[in-house]
Amino acid sequence: VIGIHQLSQSLLPAIVELAEDPKWRVRLAIIEHMPLLAEQLGVDFFDEKLNSLCMSWLVDGVFAIRSAATSNLKRLVAIFGLEWAQNTIITKVLSMARDPNYLHRMTTLFAINVLADVCPPDVITKFMVPVIANLANDTVPNVRFNVAKTMAKLTPVLDPTTVEMQVKPCLTRLHEDDDNDVKYFASEALVLCH
Repeated sequence: VIGIHQLSQSLLPAIVELAEDPKWRVRLAIIEHMPLLAEQLGVDFFDEKLNSLCMSWLVDGVFAIRSAATSNLKRLVAIFGLEWAQNTIITKVLSMARDPNYLHRMTTLFAINVLADVCPPDVITKFMVPVIANLANDTVPNVRFNVAKTMAKLTPVLDPTTVEMQVKPCLTRLHEDDDNDVKYFASEALVLCH
């Protein structure tokens, strides 16, 4: 049996080194093992030593890394709980919506889609819907049509008032967008609002 102290002295430096490896497949292998490590090491150790590493993967230059890191969020919430998520990762994820890089703004939407599976409707309504609605004004069409796709995913779990007052107006604006893909996904999402 290895104690936490021995682990932090021997294994942690190797994990950190591999997590920053220039080969994305090496980084991906480390990412895929992070929830298991989190479960074994506990929330305090994870937050102190590994959380910032997990969050940095959300802005990696390789889509497969960002996607795997996004999937990990759901697994980490399952391990550490919703309160931990609200205090630790949700705020960080939502702050990425203001990132100058449109890929990071899209990662915010992908992360919201994943986190919505483990968050109650009140958390989605209070914290996520306003960020999504704000991203509907993004200059990049790919971000806007992903807003529509995200709203479509969330609509079934939101209360009718939120759908009527926040989701529908957002999707109606997107339905009038100049970009055909944005219009298409907005019209698909609007069907769910009725």
